[in-house]
Amino acid sequence: MAKKVTMQQIADQLGVSKFVVSKALSGKDGVSDATRERVIQAASQLGYFTQPRGYGQNRKQPANPEASSRQSVLVLMPNVRFQTAGSLYWGRILNGVTEALESFGLGVVIISEQRVDAVTSILNPDGFLGLIGIGQISTPLLLEVHRIGLPMVLIDHEDPLIPADTVFAGNVDASVRLTGHLIGSGHRNLYFLGNTGFSRSFRDRWIGYRTAMEEHGLPVQDVGDPMNRLEGIDGAVYEPELRQWLAKRKKQGTLPTALVCANDDVALVALRNLEPLGVRVPEDVSLVGFDNIHESGGGTSPELTTVHVPKEAMGRRATLRLLERTQDPKAPLEKILISSELVMRASVAELRTETETITEK
Repeated sequence: MAKKVTMQQIADQLGVSKFVVSKALSGKDGVSDATRERVIQAASQLGYFTQPRGYGQNRKQPANPEASSRQSVLVLMPNVRFQTAGSLYWGRILNGVTEALESFGLGVVIISEQRVDAVTSILNPDGFLGLIGIGQISTPLLLEVHRIGLPMVLIDHEDPLIPADTVFAGNVDASVRLTGHLIGSGHRNLYFLGNTGFSRSFRDRWIGYRTAMEEHGLPVQDVGDPMNRLEGIDGAVYEPELRQWLAKRKKQGTLPTALVCANDDVALVALRNLEPLGVRVPEDVSLVGFDNIHESGGGTSPELTTVHVPKEAMGRRATLRLLERTQDPKAPLEKILISSELVMRASVAELRTETETITEK
């Protein structure tokens, strides 16, 4: 049996005191961000976070099983980069979580704060059944939740240092199918639009696009391309940059025949800026999005080909997984993928080659 990894071992490896390691791992003030990061990395390498009966394993289960049914669940969705309850993506996931909790008769406390000290002030392990995290959450905050032993499930986010159950949409597979649909329609000059650093889902959609392109031997733009790093996530912020890029490509005669967008918002912004350039969708450029928000199917012409992400279902499944975790704390961790479906609409046209046209004649 492997020996238990202690704070003293971590301290010895880094040449700091055990007191510094303790503060860094507990998220308390008194250590610099650089030192905290060094401690976390060393602890991870030594296996401190994953060892049995170690970090995060000290929470006592309720003596009376019925007592847990009267507890609340903490739902953490830090308000960062438009990750809000009003979002057509994140908000729907939150709705799925809260509806499921209500159906089980559980209370819910929703926190949008991202400061560790503000959240830890209410983290009473005896007052919450567990935590459901939605979207991006900082490592120090997750470490604090893990430190007190509160069971947690993360939605659309994972942290390599924090062992936790996770729930994702099948973004990679869906993006492969979506890109494959364009390639199957004759398109060979495709371009990805969106901020791949915004979220795990955006990055996975880029990976799916790249995978499909590489499988067909087609050129892929560099991951550092400006159109992969569109500023922000709000169209009002990145629209000028995207408009300038489209106009430049139109003038040069180098517009792609198809645009694969990280989500429907990006696709709708692109559509709005192609029309003034005299570029028709789908006759001149095919356009696809992701998420299947309401506007993609009822508020635009042409209606947008996209991927339906079952957002509420992700929230419900995360809730169920949390309850399963509380009943079996030692069960293997799970990464749950919820399948997403392609929604075919009018924004994609078949691209016919000259050879095909001549053959038909």
